[in-house]
This record gives sequence, C-alpha cells and structure tokens, in this order.
Amino acid sequence: METQERPVIISTIAETDIQNIYLYGVETFGKNAAETFKAELLFMIRALRNLYEIHPECRYLITKSRMYRNIIFGSYLVIYRITPTRIEVLKAISSRMRISRLRAVRKIKI
Repeated sequence: METQERPVIISTIAETDIQNIYLYGVETFGKNAAETFKAELLFMIRALRNLYEIHPECRYLITKSRMYRNIIFGSYLVIYRITPTRIEVLKAISSRMRISRLRAVRKIKI
C-alpha cells in the first residue's frame, strides 16, 4: 500500500522548541554541531510528508487510530499527529521531560 503524500505543518510551539534545542546546542556543543543537529532534525520532519507511517505510535498518547506518532532523534522526541489532510508537528521535547506533561500535547491547535 502506497502512503499518500500530505503537507507537513509545524506548530508555533514546535518551532519554538526546535529553536530552544538549537540554542541549547550552541551553548553546549558549539554552533557547527548545533546547526548540523537542527538541519538533520528539520530534514526528518520534512520527510514526514510521505514517511509519516514509519515512525512508532507515541506510547504516551495511544489512540485507536494511532494518529499520534513520534520521531526519536538523539535525546529528543518529536511528536506529530496524522490527520486526513496533513501531518501536524506538535512538539519537540527532551527525553528528560516529565511524562505527565506530555498528555497536554493533544490540546495543541494548529
């Protein structure tokens, strides 16, 4: 079965998260490493337009439709939602974040 291509929309929250990850990377690992990490992360996000089904269901946001998925990238989790018309990137979080705060991702509107 061929996967239907869908546009990828990044929430403002996820954009802020990605920028914060970049800034943390600059402070911790240097500008070159941070830019490389951010470029690879954005490449994976853009690839969701036709590869959205290859990533696992987010085990903290289980639904019958398996609409919440996540990309594991380094120590970060990028959570996205599959809708009938598009892919919505909701949040990029550190693996150190409390799981109880993760459930609020369902309420993010784009």
